Amino acid sequence: MKNRISFYFRAVPKPQERNFLFHLLELISMKYIGSICLMLFCFSLAAQGDLPSGQVDVVKNFEARLAEANRISVRPELPPLDSTTRRLNYNVVSKDVAVEYLAPRIRPLAFRTEKPPEIYDGYARLGGGYPNAFYGELSYDITQNEDFDFGIELMRHTANNKKKVENQRYSNNSLGLDGTFYFDQGFAVNGEIGYENNGVYYYGYNDINEELDTMLYSFTDEEVRQRFSIFDFGLDIFNGERTQADFNYRAGIDIYLMDDNYAARENGMLLTLEGTKWFDEKHPLSIVLKTDFSTFRDTMKQTLNNFYLEPSYTYHGDAFQVKIGANITSFEDNFSLFPNLEASANIVQGALTAYVGANGSLTKNNFRNLIEYNPFLRSRMEIRNSKWTEYYGGVKGTIAGITYQGQIGYKAIDDLALFQLNDPLESIPRFDVQYDTATIVTIKGTVMMPLFTGLEVTGSVSQNFFSLEREEKPWHLPSFTVNAGARYTTPERKFSLKADFFLENGVPYRNTAGEVDNLNALFDLSIMGEYYITKNIGAWVQLNNLAGNNRQRWFRYPTLGLNAMVGVSARF
Repeated sequence: MKNRISFYFRAVPKPQERNFLFHLLELISMKYIGSICLMLFCFSLAAQGDLPSGQVDVVKNFEARLAEANRISVRPELPPLDSTTRRLNYNVVSKDVAVEYLAPRIRPLAFRTEKPPEIYDGYARLGGGYPNAFYGELSYDITQNEDFDFGIELMRHTANNKKKVENQRYSNNSLGLDGTFYFDQGFAVNGEIGYENNGVYYYGYNDINEELDTMLYSFTDEEVRQRFSIFDFGLDIFNGERTQADFNYRAGIDIYLMDDNYAARENGMLLTLEGTKWFDEKHPLSIVLKTDFSTFRDTMKQTLNNFYLEPSYTYHGDAFQVKIGANITSFEDNFSLFPNLEASANIVQGALTAYVGANGSLTKNNFRNLIEYNPFLRSRMEIRNSKWTEYYGGVKGTIAGITYQGQIGYKAIDDLALFQLNDPLESIPRFDVQYDTATIVTIKGTVMMPLFTGLEVTGSVSQNFFSLEREEKPWHLPSFTVNAGARYTTPERKFSLKADFFLENGVPYRNTAGEVDNLNALFDLSIMGEYYITKNIGAWVQLNNLAGNNRQRWFRYPTLGLNAMVGVSARF
């Protein structure tokens, strides 16, 4: 029996051992493997003598193969960024650090700009004309000083048409001084002094002579002359600069002294306190307190002492505006409450705005106010307050450069002043004041059109509808009025031209027979032109009432008709 010993080697390397075995098999040759095995076998036989002899076959059954490896490509990548936004709070202690440095040298940049129009502080005109007219005017203002403003005005205008109508003449004289001083503390003081001396002549008797076709009355100028003298004094204290709290204030006093040739006198004093607080620079809260005293003396003493408290608040929105307020008045311990309301809204931005409102107050019919409206009044009169309330609404805006406004209103008024001759055949006609309760519906409109550079046209029309409680007509009050004007000035202000047109209905009155009648309508066209021959010296001409209308605004008192003046002017 043969002993057969077989050695079987099978290597199953692990993946991590493959490289090691691969190198080992390269170092050991397969022929040495057999020798080593034989030596081990012989050594084994020598050690074990009792083993049987025989033939030994060494069989090699080993083949090492490595599987083909797959190469894995790995790209390194950065870890994702932390994009979380973190809010950090830092506490920084403020500290003033004194730093010394040289002041920078500031040099203004030069820009090419249009040359502004030259401003003149002084202006003067002197001239004369027909009928026997004289005109003189002087004004001078100091406005270039930051600490104060000062102005002076003088004027004299006279005309005498005695060659056509006896004693048809007038004279107007005035002097005014005005100044404002601005203090470093932020407030300012304004003061003004004025004087007027106006001569009026009662030439209405000529119309009686013409109506009766006889020379019934004739007077010297002193016999029919009326003179009104008025002294004005005013003092105001107000904030000359914007205050830190956006609060505007004003305190003022105005005093006047007035008399005439017929021993009539009137004194007046107005005290005003006004404060306005602005919110967000556009919403004003205002409170006005006024105390208005008037004392009139002729053969008796009459007083009108009125008190006014006017609070209001105005809110300005983006497309609307609302004013809420009231006017609380007091006269002889009788209190009245009047509205002071207005609301407006932009229908079409800039082109169309609609508004409604209501207001009211007490208006004085004192000697001064009545004489300014009708200079042919009798000095013996009754003075009263007119108490009125008005409700109105309208539209306004600008279209293609044309600014317009249309309004309709309703006014209820107590003690509306009317004017009537006591006796139409009185030798020296003078008017008396009558009072009545009335309602007035007013429709009016205005328009302003800049046609081209330097030329502007304006116009207004007004229609009043009166309803009276006692009187048949609103004596000597106009119902329909039209005013139109055009202004043209060359860019260098070397030449200017203006024209004015006035149209008014014939006012109602009672004629000699006591019947209701209307005076002639007014139709007046006036033109004035001025041309500067040199930079400072010019010439001017003025033509009034080119239509030669002798309409009577006041019964018995026709207007001058055509009149003209020429003269020279200066600016400096």
